[in-house]
Amino acid sequence: MEVDMDADDLTMSDATTLASLVRSRQVSPVEVVEAHLARIAAVNPRLNAIVTLPAEQALVAARAAEIAVMAGAELGPLHGVPFTVKDSLDTADVPTQRGSHLFAGRVPQTDATSVARFKRAGAILLAKTNPPEFAFWTETDNLLTGRTNNPWDLGRTPGGSSGGESAAIAAGMSPVGIGSDVAISVRGPSAHTGIVAIKPTHGRIPLTGHWPQVPRRFWHIGPMARSVRDVALAYGIMAGPDGVDGYATHSQGFDLGISADVGRQIRIGWLTEHGFGPVAPEVATTVEAAARRLQELGCAVEPVRIPTLEASDGVAISGALFGAEVKPEFRRVTESWHGPLFRTSEAVLCRSDVTSAEYVQAHQAVERLRDAFVEYFERYDVLLCPVTPVPATPHGLAELVIGGRTVPARHIVSATVPFNLTGLPAMTLRFGTSAEGLPVGVQLVSRWFAESTILRLAAQLESVSEFRDVRPSL
Repeated sequence: MEVDMDADDLTMSDATTLASLVRSRQVSPVEVVEAHLARIAAVNPRLNAIVTLPAEQALVAARAAEIAVMAGAELGPLHGVPFTVKDSLDTADVPTQRGSHLFAGRVPQTDATSVARFKRAGAILLAKTNPPEFAFWTETDNLLTGRTNNPWDLGRTPGGSSGGESAAIAAGMSPVGIGSDVAISVRGPSAHTGIVAIKPTHGRIPLTGHWPQVPRRFWHIGPMARSVRDVALAYGIMAGPDGVDGYATHSQGFDLGISADVGRQIRIGWLTEHGFGPVAPEVATTVEAAARRLQELGCAVEPVRIPTLEASDGVAISGALFGAEVKPEFRRVTESWHGPLFRTSEAVLCRSDVTSAEYVQAHQAVERLRDAFVEYFERYDVLLCPVTPVPATPHGLAELVIGGRTVPARHIVSATVPFNLTGLPAMTLRFGTSAEGLPVGVQLVSRWFAESTILRLAAQLESVSEFRDVRPSL
């Protein structure tokens, strides 16, 4: 195979490009994997995003992938492309430690469904990425594998709980990966590090092989990458029922999105603070800029209000619903453990029990939110809004100060958790930068099972974004 790209070119190419180069025999899968291993060696000591690196297994798979290319075998859409996986998803014969001493050295025998589907598409498992303990916090830090830093500023968080995944992809250690999201966890980290991610409709991608599964009604698996086309490709590979997850029931091809030849404008409503609480001015400005560009691209765009969203406290609702299920599960797995837990896991265990009345009220609040979004999507095709109320914050903040208002750190999920509670598809991509040079993302939300609509719009925004090829310097 003829090499016409250097290692830096390979590690900053997206997965679609790499697959094309491999298929056309311009580069070898071995060269691609070796370039990413070299990149990991160079930058991971400063980021701590990669926590398990089965390098020899990856090279063995790369050599087998090269043989298949040279033999003219039928190749999958990601043949020879390395990928990474959040360490809350099982990987056969590779440790899955869930960010906790309780699971240190745990080696699953089977792959999570999403991992298995990546492999069947020809992708090569490169590494596992850092989560917070039990994948249940908005920062990526734990007592087993430590803290992950943001590649744009090592003193800031890449978010959580898929923070290791987002940092690895943003830094060029991986072109594409698999994360999970219960309140913010693929979209927030992606916004903090300037990459792309989608949380599809609940159940689109089976949760099989992910831990924890509680609260299962709100967990989502989602792809993360540096381009919209990679996220779309990965989503198509992972979506569809697996015969195990009872929420994954719709066929892979089922989609209610607006087609390119629909014959009318796509209708977009946008909002910033209304419904989400305080939002930093540079975040609001970025959302407004995206709204203007979408209007210039031919969409019908206007500011909106959603009264039920404004009357709801998604953070409090999720606290009641999640706490009722998560605390008993954490208690179960820790009952025979006598060592330390990370502070977030301890905080969950120390919380007061949720009463049955609080649990029922929270469920009813979710039902009202769902009804409100049904009404909204009768009038609009897409909601454009912030991902996080602020850009990436310094590590370990207990409070956020936004526009002179002090709010708890958990406010970071205020613009993302409503779409976990309702199961709506939502995605993020970078469309701005802060005064401190940090990425600022926007969030696109569509009706249930209309992923193609937001993927199409995201691709249009990406095509006019000045940040499309901007990378952190490490």
